[in-house]
Amino acid sequence: MVMGLCFLVYSLGQRALRQSLKRGSQTIQNQLGKPSVTPTLGWVFQCFMSIHLLTFAFLKQISNLSEQRCWILQFFDAVCRKYYLLC
Repeated sequence: MVMGLCFLVYSLGQRALRQSLKRGSQTIQNQLGKPSVTPTLGWVFQCFMSIHLLTFAFLKQISNLSEQRCWILQFFDAVCRKYYLLC
């Protein structure tokens, strides 16, 4: 039951990403560096693995947030961008 729910959430997230890319007629790079309209959500998660939240004296900052990662984040909801301190 739990596994089925996890697959449902993963599928919905991947579908939302692909629809957002399609609406804007945009692409993101796949594992081979080629533009893709249908990236997997697993690949996008791997792209964001090295990002960290740093807190110094109550000031929050994100490390390793590259231009490519910011490009990908524009296709997600405001909640996701807020998590990375972009909203």
